[in-house]
Amino acid sequence: MTVSNPFSRRSPDGQRREKRPMFSPLDRANIAWFWHNYLKSKTPWLFVVLGMITVQGVVYQQFLALTEDGLRVIFESGALSDLVRVCGIVFALFSTRALMSYLIPRLSVWLASGAVMQMRRDLIDHLMTLDLAFFERTQSGELILRLVNQAEGLSQFVGQATVNAVRDAATILIVSGYLIYKSPLLFTAALIILPTILLLLQHVSSTIKHIQSTAENALGAYMTGIDEMSSGMRTVKIAGQEPVERARLVRATDQIRDISIRLQSAQALVMPAIDMMAAFVYVLVIGGGGYMVLSGDFGLDGAGIIAYLLGLALIFDPARTLAGFFAKLQANLILLDGIRSLYRETPSITDIPDAHEDFDRAGDIALENVTFSYDRDHALFEDLSMRFEGGKVSAIVGATGSGKTTVLSLLTRLYDAQEGRVTIGGTPIRDLRIKALRSSFSVVAQDIVIFNSSLRDNIRYVRPDATDDEVRAAAEAAEIADLMDARGDKPLGPKGSQLSGGQKQRIAIARAFLRQSPILLLDEATSALDQKTEDKVKRALNRLAQGKTTLIVAHRLSAITHADWIYVMDAGRVVEQGTHADLLALEGLYAGMYGAQKQSYG
Repeated sequence: MTVSNPFSRRSPDGQRREKRPMFSPLDRANIAWFWHNYLKSKTPWLFVVLGMITVQGVVYQQFLALTEDGLRVIFESGALSDLVRVCGIVFALFSTRALMSYLIPRLSVWLASGAVMQMRRDLIDHLMTLDLAFFERTQSGELILRLVNQAEGLSQFVGQATVNAVRDAATILIVSGYLIYKSPLLFTAALIILPTILLLLQHVSSTIKHIQSTAENALGAYMTGIDEMSSGMRTVKIAGQEPVERARLVRATDQIRDISIRLQSAQALVMPAIDMMAAFVYVLVIGGGGYMVLSGDFGLDGAGIIAYLLGLALIFDPARTLAGFFAKLQANLILLDGIRSLYRETPSITDIPDAHEDFDRAGDIALENVTFSYDRDHALFEDLSMRFEGGKVSAIVGATGSGKTTVLSLLTRLYDAQEGRVTIGGTPIRDLRIKALRSSFSVVAQDIVIFNSSLRDNIRYVRPDATDDEVRAAAEAAEIADLMDARGDKPLGPKGSQLSGGQKQRIAIARAFLRQSPILLLDEATSALDQKTEDKVKRALNRLAQGKTTLIVAHRLSAITHADWIYVMDAGRVVEQGTHADLLALEGLYAGMYGAQKQSYG
């Protein structure tokens, strides 16, 4: 990657970027949001911090006055006792400042970390309300970036950089007030550099925001790449593609490095520019102040001008860091907007105002003239109607992409149909509370989520209040109790890496036994298993399905021959339906699929 001039008005794609204000309306809205939600309640403590910061500034002002008095003692009166008194007071003042320097960071970090902790909690709560569609279109690296990196970066900025900036601003104001009191003329001359500093910060701010935004995108993509590499390491190893993965991640790290260099280059210009301006002011004050002392007409003596120069030194050092703060602020405004952007995501699947919980859980489940699409341009279902009888076993089969699993997603309101309606026992599911609806389903799917905890805890996940006896009963019903006893409290590894496919399936079945919901959804529950393991899982599934409304989605037709009714789907439409015998007699798509699979098994 070619590193462009960080102050170019053109973006990396060559397009000219418009000049932006230091604080856009969005920046101001984000700052107001953070203040009102997470800092305003801590106002009394913030005033305590501000008071201690003010004490630090007053220490510098008193130091200047005492320094001037000490110099006069040396140059004029020569009384040793006065000099000792001045030195003692200066030591006491700086001891006070040292105490404030210890207390302020401790208190400010406590306040900032508490605010960001609450923000993280609110963010997690909000994420739990978002639809499945959000998580399917959002890379895991982006969520990790916002919840971990950006939140922590914001915490450090608010708790350290911002407090230091307030301290520096207080020092500048208090010391400047003293310098104005000593010589308004000299201070006015020093202010000629202020417009230059403001113009510099204005020039740099939009560049830093643009680079920081690019850096956050690159870091999010890098985190997602690491997650994909880690999750797919089995495939990487078997395919011998370690060099490809290494090259992909190295390219990402190179990009992050180059962007970081551009960001640091943009921020680094501020400090030396202010140093040069400070040098100009020092020359101006030394020359002008020296003339004022020599003329004797301006009320300044040698001790006064030396103290004045020392005061300017005390101003310019915090001025440098304060300018650096404003440069870093632009980058942190991007972090703040990245975090708040998650709040701009709103759930579309919610309870209607008069939603209720009572419905016939044993009744028929129906899709009535349903239209659904994942995107506006390509409809998956158009006027789709299906009925699954309560207390019986129904099945959906078809080629990959025909819409089988989407039917289950509509039944559980992971997605909502654009037209038509879905009912259970004659009640539209949109009229039901989502929690009550979903508690009516137990799901056993091909892709089982296994957590890196004990097998017992993985089973209990669907019912945290379940007793040990209930968990054991569920494990025995799923024929996995022996493994649970053998493993004890040992974790199962990331994503259940220490388990076989059949063991994961039986954990899912044990969860369904523990949940005891009246409707059972089996989504390709045995498709990835060998014949011996499939037979064991089938026995557990048959026990689980007793007395329940069962809906099976399967690619392997041998798993659904016992179903009371079978729907055959193709490209989002029901093309055949009936019993296993009826469909074989039709000699259509189902019969062809069954014959081909039976021949391959034979």
